[in-house]
Amino acid sequence: MDQGHFEDGNNINRQYVHRFSVRDGRVRALMRHAAAVLLAALHFGAGGAATPAWNPERTVEFIVPSSAGGGQDRTARIVQKIMQDSAVVASPVNVVNKPGGSGNIAYHYLSQFSGNAHYLATATGALLTSHILGTSPLNYTDFTAISVLYGEYTGFSVNAHSTIQSGKDLVERVKKNPDSITFAFGTARGAPNHIAIALVMKAAGIDVSKLKVVIYKASVEATTALMGGHVDVVATPISTYLPVLASGKIRIVAIAAPQRVSGKFAYVPTWREQGFDAIMPSYRMFIAPKGLSSAQVAFWDKAFASLSQNPLWKKELEQNEWQSNYMNSADSRKYLDARYEAEHEILVKLGLAK
Repeated sequence: MDQGHFEDGNNINRQYVHRFSVRDGRVRALMRHAAAVLLAALHFGAGGAATPAWNPERTVEFIVPSSAGGGQDRTARIVQKIMQDSAVVASPVNVVNKPGGSGNIAYHYLSQFSGNAHYLATATGALLTSHILGTSPLNYTDFTAISVLYGEYTGFSVNAHSTIQSGKDLVERVKKNPDSITFAFGTARGAPNHIAIALVMKAAGIDVSKLKVVIYKASVEATTALMGGHVDVVATPISTYLPVLASGKIRIVAIAAPQRVSGKFAYVPTWREQGFDAIMPSYRMFIAPKGLSSAQVAFWDKAFASLSQNPLWKKELEQNEWQSNYMNSADSRKYLDARYEAEHEILVKLGLAK
């Protein structure tokens, strides 16, 4: 049909409607009434379907599965302060430390509050790897992923008085006598810190099953033991070292990053630079109990999105050498799905899982 015919058809239609309306005004009125009823129903339906907003009605708890002073504890307290100072969360927020059991104590506690968005916990990849290894019945799927906040890389350090001057020195020592080196880390066997150690040693052709390891409740405790001469090597996210860098009691010999990081750790060579292709990212996140409503998730999505844009938070990221990679609840869940599969594959290859 050409344009002329199309316009003719429209004219015919308008004439017909006009004659119909004039002939029967009552039908026209009924049509207007029906349209009004339909619009009202649609409006009511949209309003009825809308989820009412949720806000915390009492004190919020940030649960930390490690001791005070550790990396997760510092994260929780920084988030607490910024959210409170900026009034993103109007209710009081308390940080509650529940170390022990490779995180199981804290996560079992969190799991008791199904559907209650007043309880959140910090978490790392250890939540996933503990389940992969069978050391915990709880997995990330037993909780609501709230937000992956940032990532960083694992750094390897020795006591400042150690004869080990570099990553290469460390590898040579382990090759000669695996029993002569004790590796320390927090907070669980098979956690990202443990994986980082295993990746380096495997890249060096060393049987990871022969390594001596000591597990602490928090990476900060492992670092304290290192400074006291009780262990030989600590593997932990590099921000853990920031409070003790000025003490001169530790020496960082390698970082498991794809290239050198910036800032205070720019002088430290990567494992790759030293001949060992070992990269291990670490990530920090917040989780909540299962069964949260969409309104509860929406509140925390908004709160953490606001945090991610706060200038004070960005300053903390820079000062702590944290890599910003904020994700909302839905994206965090997708990320954890992928990380679980990848870390399971790594642990199987390293002989630490089936």
